[in-house]
Amino acid sequence: METRSESCRRALFAVLALAFVVRIVAAIGLQHVLDNVLHRPFLIEGDANGYWTLAEGILEGRDYALYDPPRRVLRMPGFPLLLAAGQKIADVAGISRHRPLVTRLLLAVVGTAACGAVYLLGRTLFDARTGVLAAGLCAVSPAFVLFSVQELSETAFALGLVLSLWCLARLIQTLRGESASTSAESRSDMWPVVGWSLATGMAIAGANYKRPSWMLAGPAFAVLIAIVSPRKLRGLLAGMLVLGSMFLCLTPWAWRNERVTGHWVWTTLWVGASLYDGLHPQATGDSDMRFFDQENLMATMTEFEVDREYRRRANEFIRQNPGRALQLGVIKQLRYWNPVPNAAQFSSWWMQLPLAVWFGAMIASAAFGSWEFQGKWIALVICVAPILYFAAVHSVFVGSLRYRLPAEYPLLIVSAAGFLAVWRRRRQNGLPEMSGKTYFP
Repeated sequence: METRSESCRRALFAVLALAFVVRIVAAIGLQHVLDNVLHRPFLIEGDANGYWTLAEGILEGRDYALYDPPRRVLRMPGFPLLLAAGQKIADVAGISRHRPLVTRLLLAVVGTAACGAVYLLGRTLFDARTGVLAAGLCAVSPAFVLFSVQELSETAFALGLVLSLWCLARLIQTLRGESASTSAESRSDMWPVVGWSLATGMAIAGANYKRPSWMLAGPAFAVLIAIVSPRKLRGLLAGMLVLGSMFLCLTPWAWRNERVTGHWVWTTLWVGASLYDGLHPQATGDSDMRFFDQENLMATMTEFEVDREYRRRANEFIRQNPGRALQLGVIKQLRYWNPVPNAAQFSSWWMQLPLAVWFGAMIASAAFGSWEFQGKWIALVICVAPILYFAAVHSVFVGSLRYRLPAEYPLLIVSAAGFLAVWRRRRQNGLPEMSGKTYFP
C-alpha cells in the first residue's frame, strides 16, 4: 500500500512535469507569435532589450555597460548571466539563430525550479501536501507561466527569493529544535546553525544579484531570527552570519563597481532615477523614463553623480509636495494590487478575465489560510511579509503588477493551506497535525 510520503513524491513529480511542459509550450508559442505576428524580439520591450544586450556583451567580452555615455552600474549581473548561458547553449549547439527560443527554454527550466522551491518552503512551514498543492498552483498560474518565458527578471528573482525564505525557515527550524536538546547535543548542533546561516545569507545575495530590491531582507531576517530563537545569543550570532555572508557574496560586485566608478556600490546606480521616476512633478505612478534622456545629465555628470542628483530631486519633491507624494503612493498601490496588468497591450478581456479570477481566488484563499493558521505566525510572516514588503517599496517607486509577482510565489503557500483547510472542513475531518508545528508555532 502506498504511503502518504510516496503519494506526495508522485504528486510532486507530476506537478513539476506539468510546470515544465506548460512553460515549454508557452516558450514555443510566444516565440512563434513574436516572429510571425508581432515581428519584434520581445513582448515587453525596454528592460528585456537591456538585459539581452548585456548578455550579448558578456559573451563577446565587452564592457558590462549600456548606452552612450556608458552606464556601467545600471543592472545587477545575475539575470544577464542567465541569459548569456542560454545564448551560449544555442551557440554551442550550432543554432545561434535560435538564441531567443533556446533562452526561453532555459527560462522555462528556471520557472519549473521556482515551483520546486515553493514545494520545499511549503513542506518546511506546513506539510508536504501543502507544499505540493502550492507548487501546483505555481505551475498553472497564468501570470507565472507568461512571465517565466520572457527576458525579464521576475521569475529568476522569485526563485532566489523563495530559496532565501526556505533557508531562513530551515535555520529557524534548527534554532528552535535546539531547545529540546541537551547542552552537549546543543554544542554539536552549532554547525547546522552556522551552515544554514551562511546558506541564508548567500541565498539573499543570489536573489539580489537578480534584482536589488531584496537587499533589506538581510537585516529583516536577522531581526526575525533574534526574536524567534530560544537562545538569544545564538540567534544573534546566526543573524550576524546571515548579514556577513550576504555582504561577502556581494563584495565582488561592489568591488567591481568601486573600480569603475570610484565608489563602493552594493546594488546599482539606477536607484536615484527610479526614485525620481515615481516622485517628480509629472509623475503618474507609472514608469516613464523619458526625462532621463531629455535632461541628459550623463553628458556633464558621472553615473554616480547622476544617481545622487535624482535622489536629491526626489527627496526635494517629497518635502515640497507631501500631499501629492501621498496621493501618488495611493495610485502606486492601486497599480501594484491591480489583479490585471496595467499595460494597454494586455487590455483584452480574454487576457484580463483569467488573471482577475485567479488573483481573486488566490487572495481569498490566502486570507482564509492566514485566519485558519494564525497560530503559526512565523510561517505566515515568512510567506506573507514579502508581498507587503514590496507593496511598501513600490508605494515610493513606481507601481506595477510585475513587482508583485515574485512575492506571490510564497503567498501561494498560504493560499494552498487555505484551500486544504476548506477541503478538510467539507469532509468534516478537522485540521490535521502539521509537520512544522514544533518549530513554527
